[in-house]
Amino acid sequence: MSHKRVTKRKAIIAAGGVAALGAAAILLPQANASQDGGAGAAASVKTLKAGDASDLASQLEKLLGDAFAGSYYDDAGKQLVVNVVNVSGDKNNVVAQAEKAGAKVREVENSTAELEAAAKTLKTEATVPGTSWAVDPRTNKILVTADSTVTGKKWDRVDSTVQSLGSGMATIKKSAGTLKPLVSGGDAIFGGGARCSLGFNVTAGDGSPAFLTAGHCGVAAKQWADSENGQPIATVDQATFPGDGDFALVKYDDANTQAPSEVNTGQQKVAISQAAEATVGTQVFRMGSTTGLKDGQVLGLDATVNYPEGTVTGLIQTDVCAEPGDSGGSLFTQDGQAIGLTSGGSGDCTVGGETFFQPVTTALAAVGATLGDGGAGAGDAVGGGQAGAGAVDENGDGIDDNTGEAVQGGGAGAGAGAVDENGDGIDDNTGEAVQGGGAGAGAGAVDQNGDGIDDNTGEAVQGGGDAAADGGADQNGGKQNGAGVTESH
Repeated sequence: MSHKRVTKRKAIIAAGGVAALGAAAILLPQANASQDGGAGAAASVKTLKAGDASDLASQLEKLLGDAFAGSYYDDAGKQLVVNVVNVSGDKNNVVAQAEKAGAKVREVENSTAELEAAAKTLKTEATVPGTSWAVDPRTNKILVTADSTVTGKKWDRVDSTVQSLGSGMATIKKSAGTLKPLVSGGDAIFGGGARCSLGFNVTAGDGSPAFLTAGHCGVAAKQWADSENGQPIATVDQATFPGDGDFALVKYDDANTQAPSEVNTGQQKVAISQAAEATVGTQVFRMGSTTGLKDGQVLGLDATVNYPEGTVTGLIQTDVCAEPGDSGGSLFTQDGQAIGLTSGGSGDCTVGGETFFQPVTTALAAVGATLGDGGAGAGDAVGGGQAGAGAVDENGDGIDDNTGEAVQGGGAGAGAGAVDENGDGIDDNTGEAVQGGGAGAGAGAVDQNGDGIDDNTGEAVQGGGDAAADGGADQNGGKQNGAGVTESH
């Protein structure tokens, strides 16, 4: 039986790369939080990792309802900032809850509904090739960008539309480059005369190994090779571009291909543990076949980009540079969360510019794929007497989210603060087996110091069994104990 391992990347690694870049455990929103104001400060702003801030932002969006007007991550202060509107009267109680959860709450002028209405006006009145727009929660305005091709009457059309929205609703800036999908013609790596980059390996809905890349790459070439003039190794299954995204699912031709869930930066391999939503202000890293590893920040969400080929919606706007051939490449965080697929932008890695990315979460849902290893060996060793390597159980129901199989632990008395980065069932700190067993695991258990006592209730943290409740959290280890084992892989 053939077992082909696809790990080749032809990439130029930028000098001065990120030396500290590496995979880490994915923690729940509370998992890395500390009180700035010390113990006893009921509404102190918490310091959070970027991934944890994204999770908290999603929760607060639901909690605040119409009062929610966006959020962003303050990377310098490691804090989540949440915008609110119309918070007089009873809604102040909701804001108090947001502050108690650890967010920094800021009152702003423009509501989410008003910003969405303004974006619709731009779509109707100012859809001009070479333009883009996205909500910037830091300014509570829509940021409109026009590239060097937007001149004369086209510029007047865009500028007048922005002005009609009102002075406090949108801003416009010129970009020196040309907004375009970052596909390179004439230097074919994958085929069809187009050169792109692999984004993330996934498992297709039928269980076969596959990968995600940009949709405009998927429509440019049906079959892809992993080297210049090489034989095809994968075939496009689905592709979307332009329209509601820029993504493609490409299935490996050999069903036994081993497609690891990682990003090869050339200097090291970063394990990718899960897909996550982007948060404005988050530091992100991009890997591409032309320019290698680059980093920057998320600037806006739900961006609309008007490429010459057509309009694409729902993208992530960043200040990460990119060049032709980087299309489809991976956008990820330092702790191993998959964020996006390189779509297009303006500028280059000499003068800089804007780059837009397809959210991975949206692409996965659209094509029916799951993030993780595909092909032979995928999902092996989930169960037995030890926790399965790479098992992921976000909701704590004891079922691996990727394979649909039970995550087994064995034994009784799951140890508080257990950490198992490599998924071998052994606590990395103590060298002892990570056990599940028992019954009645407390929902939402929090144990920052790993003493086995829930910090909120003062009661013992129990694990495993049929009664393991969703949401169990061990802040010391960043893993869910008992039935809800969560491991990076």
